[in-house]
Amino acid sequence: MTSTEAAASALQDHAALWSTGEVRARDVVSAACDALVAGLDSPGLRILAACTRAEADYDVHELLPEALEELGLTFFPVASDAGKEAAVRALARRMLAGELSPREFTFRIHQHHGHELALTEQLAELDDEYDTLEYGDKTAAQIDAEVTAEARRLAAHPHVPAEPRDTPS
Repeated sequence: MTSTEAAASALQDHAALWSTGEVRARDVVSAACDALVAGLDSPGLRILAACTRAEADYDVHELLPEALEELGLTFFPVASDAGKEAAVRALARRMLAGELSPREFTFRIHQHHGHELALTEQLAELDDEYDTLEYGDKTAAQIDAEVTAEARRLAAHPHVPAEPRDTPS
């Protein structure tokens, strides 16, 4: 993956994570700055990257859709099902990159989605197994291995969903 592809992927992940409240608006702005440094460029990306931390919470909602569209990336409306799935896949990639432990990954998934999202049902069940380690028949290492396998399955999904782009109203 080239540095521009990696930067586009990171920006897409940040956008998805922001749409579900996993990261702050200023993290999206930082990802936009990183994308510019890596060689991505568009008018909307420059404007997004120029936001200050104080402006980010107010302006990202308005600026992000255009910046993503100009780059051929997908905007996920806040709390959309597609955004939730993209955020889960982004968290899976973060876990596989060592940014989250398997336990923290399942906890965050379970906390945000409970047992309601079909995509994450197995992760929610594995989080329950962590909670009952002393009573169960599995070790933490066995659960970690199952979580890692599930994260690999989720991360293997195409990065950008093949669906029409949602644009803000």
